[in-house]
Formats: sequence, C-alpha cells, structure tokens
Amino acid sequence: MAANATTNPSQLLPLELVDKCIGSRIHIVMKSDKEIVGTLLGFDDFVNMVLEDVTEFEITPEGRRITKLDQILLNGNNITMVSQVYYFFLHWFLVYVEFSY
Repeated sequence: MAANATTNPSQLLPLELVDKCIGSRIHIVMKSDKEIVGTLLGFDDFVNMVLEDVTEFEITPEGRRITKLDQILLNGNNITMVSQVYYFFLHWFLVYVEFSY
C-alpha cells in the first residue's frame, strides 16, 4: 500500500502531510477534553510535536478554560486529530453559539 502512495504524487502519507504544516498554525484535538492551537515547529516519527505561541482550550465542569503558553512539547500518543487552523475557528465559534443560548 505504501508503495502505491509514493508512486502517485496526488497521495500523501500522514507524516508527509504533517511535515507540510511545519511553520503553520494547526489545531489539535486531544483524547481528553482539550484542544490546542499553535504554530508547529517540528515533530518526530511518533508525532510528538513542538509548538509555539500555543493556546489550550479545556472543557471543565465550571466551563471552558483557556491557557496561553509560549512553547510546548506535545506527546503524540494523546493526539486524536490534527487540522489546519481555519477548522478550529469554525468549530469553537459553533460551540460558543450553541452554548450561549
């Protein structure tokens, strides 16, 4: 399967896709009730990530908690999804509107 992906330039392997995001803002959904937005500086084969200019969003019983961090090392075992940052804004806006009524 991997051989076919490398012969067809329109297909990307997962790590190739993450590599294209280096230097860009990304949105990460974690296994816990956390979502993280930051600029991807680098990653390894286990998708452990180094991010800068980070905002962490956490759902707590008291509501949403927002934490700003300069730089983090994120364990790849806890990542559920990675996407470009424009999805993040749409997702949190819809959640905000839905819960504000």
